Amino acid sequence: MREAIRDFIDYLAVERGLSQNTIEAYRNDLQQLAIFIQKEATKLGVITPWAGFNRQSMLSYLLNLKERNYAPTTVARKVAAAKSFFNFMVSEGIIKTNPIGDMGSPRAGKSLPKPISVSQVRRLLEQPTKLSTLEAKRDKAMLELLYASGMRVSELVSLNLNDIDTGSGYVRCFGKGHKERLIPIHKQAALAVDEYINEARSRLVHSDTESALFLNARGERLTRQGLWQILKGHAKSAELDTEITPHTLRHSFATHMLNGGADLRSVQELLGHANISTTQIYTHLTTEHIRSSYEKSHPRAK
Repeated sequence: MREAIRDFIDYLAVERGLSQNTIEAYRNDLQQLAIFIQKEATKLGVITPWAGFNRQSMLSYLLNLKERNYAPTTVARKVAAAKSFFNFMVSEGIIKTNPIGDMGSPRAGKSLPKPISVSQVRRLLEQPTKLSTLEAKRDKAMLELLYASGMRVSELVSLNLNDIDTGSGYVRCFGKGHKERLIPIHKQAALAVDEYINEARSRLVHSDTESALFLNARGERLTRQGLWQILKGHAKSAELDTEITPHTLRHSFATHMLNGGADLRSVQELLGHANISTTQIYTHLTTEHIRSSYEKSHPRAK
């Protein structure tokens, strides 16, 4: 039970890019839920607590929280944490269905993504070029590809060698629901990946059967957590004055594309969003760009 929660917390940090405060709140919420479930399982003599957890179990837990006078906003967060956790366990194959997937809860406002500026991205991407190691060539290729494509971290580390065609400038990835999409990548990213494949991957790989594109020092597929540690190191070297997560580059990709004139539908397809409403959150981040354009263009604004 603790291991599943730990894996989920890693996922929130690396894949979702949530703030440290939110992650700690979710950790506490899930540990509290786990204690409740364990106690209930002990009463019933159940060996695998998660297996017996259902909608009625959650209602009992919520009643317990109400009796302890938790604020409605706190209860809503605990429900959201539990639903997200069970969705994660379904995606990892630990359980078959989310036992509370259809349970309603008060909606909390979505926090806006936090992109970084184009100049900050440039500083970040320059960091691996200051080193001459095999890992530095890999890091350069990964960061360039993340920013060029807007891929999720899980999609990037899942790439195989035959998923990228640097000659044609396309990368194939599988998103949520195992939906396949082809993403164009610019020449700089393609060159960085080419250099990594030809000069570094061939020396990092230990087995002819290894299909992963990005490898760690042991010649195995790089993990989400491994990528996050790598990114934090380069962000520190770049002296960026903001918290950077792998998801930051996805947010920055979307924001910079819209600022550059890309239409919302195209960005939706590139990001692999099922609903355009998910992509629309990035339009809120272009307000500053629009204001700047307005003040430069309107004759009465000068």
